[in-house]
Amino acid sequence: QVQVVESGGRSVQAGGSLTLSCAASGRITSINSMAWHRQAPGKQRELVARSTGGGVTNYASFVKGRFTISRDNDKNTATLQMSRLNPDDTAVYYCNADATTPDGWSRIYWGQGTQVTVSS
Repeated sequence: QVQVVESGGRSVQAGGSLTLSCAASGRITSINSMAWHRQAPGKQRELVARSTGGGVTNYASFVKGRFTISRDNDKNTATLQMSRLNPDDTAVYYCNADATTPDGWSRIYWGQGTQVTVSS
């Protein structure tokens, strides 16, 4: 079993910064990618940023250079550094890990989410 846990969400003022952390643990052979998604009230979950095993990163267009995803492959962790936050960034932020387990299967595991609230 693989567990994914996010932390770091809180309330911040517009224009502020915040760093979210994600840790994957359990019976993991390797992690192919880790990604952050978010879901605002009444909206669908959307990709924010992804980091692949090869170090390639992808960002949603709305990030516009404000967010940075980074990974520690040895620790199976990922962080999302967010700056110049605005109220539209208010959402529950979810981390997922595309992990391979000892049985040879690759699956995507999700965390429970962490709330980010940006006030104007």
